[in-house]
Amino acid sequence: MGSAVERTDEHVREYLIYRGFTSTLKHLDSDMKADKEKGFRVDKIIDQLQLFIHTFDLNGLKDYWGYLDRRLFCRLEDIYRPTVSKLRTSLFRYYVVYTVQNLEKTQEFFQRQAQELQGKPEWRDWFILPFMPAPEQNPLFSPYFSRQWSDTFLVSLHNFLSVLFQCMHILFFDSEVQRTTCLQEENDQLRHMLFSLQGEAKLKKQEEMVHHKLPPYVQNMDRLGDTELAFLITDLPVFWKTNRFHVSYSVKPKDPVAASKEPRPVCSAGGTSEPQAGFTSHPRQRRHQDHEKERKELFSKPQNQMPEKRGESGDPEPHLEGGTTSSDLIDPPPPSQTQVSGEGQRGTGVLGVEQPFIKLSQEEYGEHHSSIMHCRVDCSGRRVASLDVDGVIKVWSFNPIMQTKATIMSKSPLLSLEWATKPDRLLLLGSGVGTVRLYDTDAKKNLYEMAIDETHQRILSLACSPSGTSFVCSAAAHAGPGRSGSVTETVPRLPNPLSVSGQLLLWDTKTVKQQLQFSLEPGPVAINCTAFNHNGNLLVTGAADGVIRLFDMQRYDCAMSWRAHDGEVYSVEFSYDENTVFSIGEDGKFIQWNIHRCGVKQSENSLPQDATGPFVLSGYSGYKQVQVPRGRLFAFDSEGQHVLTCSNNGGLIYRLNSTSDSGLEKVLPLGGHKAPVVTVDWCSAMDCGTCLTASMDGKIKLSTLLAQKS
Repeated sequence: MGSAVERTDEHVREYLIYRGFTSTLKHLDSDMKADKEKGFRVDKIIDQLQLFIHTFDLNGLKDYWGYLDRRLFCRLEDIYRPTVSKLRTSLFRYYVVYTVQNLEKTQEFFQRQAQELQGKPEWRDWFILPFMPAPEQNPLFSPYFSRQWSDTFLVSLHNFLSVLFQCMHILFFDSEVQRTTCLQEENDQLRHMLFSLQGEAKLKKQEEMVHHKLPPYVQNMDRLGDTELAFLITDLPVFWKTNRFHVSYSVKPKDPVAASKEPRPVCSAGGTSEPQAGFTSHPRQRRHQDHEKERKELFSKPQNQMPEKRGESGDPEPHLEGGTTSSDLIDPPPPSQTQVSGEGQRGTGVLGVEQPFIKLSQEEYGEHHSSIMHCRVDCSGRRVASLDVDGVIKVWSFNPIMQTKATIMSKSPLLSLEWATKPDRLLLLGSGVGTVRLYDTDAKKNLYEMAIDETHQRILSLACSPSGTSFVCSAAAHAGPGRSGSVTETVPRLPNPLSVSGQLLLWDTKTVKQQLQFSLEPGPVAINCTAFNHNGNLLVTGAADGVIRLFDMQRYDCAMSWRAHDGEVYSVEFSYDENTVFSIGEDGKFIQWNIHRCGVKQSENSLPQDATGPFVLSGYSGYKQVQVPRGRLFAFDSEGQHVLTCSNNGGLIYRLNSTSDSGLEKVLPLGGHKAPVVTVDWCSAMDCGTCLTASMDGKIKLSTLLAQKS
């Protein structure tokens, strides 16, 4: 209200100056100086009351409170009159306590107010105060002489006036606001009408549509900004045949008899990688190739001439486990030794192949005091948001130094966390009481709090669209003991997750209103994880029924769905080229799926339980803590060739599309933790990638890696 009054006053002043009404402007300035309401600024009103008290102006204090009573308090309902009376009593007690230093003013107060206060029981014991030698030591009056009581009273009065000004329509210039609100509601109604008409049209054409095929516009969608794909000329001429989204290629036969045969499809489950060899380098790949010469020069220099990234900024040389420094890490091992992990050194594999990463340093963030649920880096790579099971959120940075930017305490349990994309300073927080908060990490305050659904109060997953205009929210009903997910659980998960009802909703971040509810078939079922592709046209979800669903975000319907895991789907992400989807499930499998062929596996690998969860932390006397996976269980590097997963004592990096029998090749264990790691993230915004691993003991490790190029 105060800011609105100030803006209105400024507009009136500009109008009077423009019209040349100088005498009216002078009267306006004089009236504003004598304004008792102080432009509805609560802090100014409190300052005026304190001024009367500090100057022992009892008449001014009574007159000013009487004016507020006639102007504001009399408009309140009768149920608020006792509150006003208590505030008035506390105000005059505050005045009496202050006048104790001047006994004459204390006696004057009771002489002038005796007739009014004699019949009130709350003032009966106060008439002996002027005759006591040390009233601040008397048990009856000592609480009123404390700083705590005075601060509490001033805060209570401030809050009361603030709420009063917000609720009372003292200024009547709301017509434009009401008109805008009506237009927004009308637009929402038209939007829902459009969605219903589209649904009817879909039902009419249901027989003609194939459920598992994507819409045509995704066929030639740009990959991370590329507008066209170039093909390299190989020995054999290659062309692409596109049938909706079933991509295949054929080799032109030299034999004219073979020309009549159908082209042989090659892209299938477990197909070869020959088509990928025809693509040119991606912009990210080209950017890394530009640094190839620089990296080779770096590794070819002697040890004493090799620059250190931290040394250039003047920071001390980082120490790793066992007292090893980063300069020791760059020194290659003797030729007779081989290392599989390559941790801390330029190790080589068993077959003598150079490992893809050097572990430069590892730092620890230890501000949390309980198990971590989520740990996410924003899209700019500047800030990290971490959430523990106690509902404490830390927003912190690690470049150039590790520093906590904000701490958020929540009274209600928090289950999900996600960074907004535009602007990236905003944080989405999903609770266990059916609300989602939009928090500004720069201003350190809540911007909005949205009530999602009363029947589905657990906000399991949040995903913000890359455009920043909307976000997807997964809400589920309470599942009883052992499935809350907001605290570290001491019992296993319930055997039947399908009995838990869930919803998948789309919300508009600008209007802070729900746009629509997605259809979940079969359902309703709890959605555990969600992820957008790079342009927000596709949304992939993993549910408690083990089904992965792929949604078309331009038509707002499910383009395809398939049974992916035996048990719940814990984590799901798009691949680097967005032609496949990776998922981790309760069955301990890490699977790559082809999104152009519904339910077709590209690869399947089994991971240990400490990588897929539920995570178990053993304590004394056989006590065990079991935590349900909530955060991201795997993350890719900048080129999508390596994946970071959880492990019992740290992160573990695998090479994808490996030629080994297992399909995944271990290239670098990060280590450093004393408890199971429950969520990971990989920040590749800078040349040196940073891996984040968060564990059940509340510790978060930041491992800085340097990619090697052969």
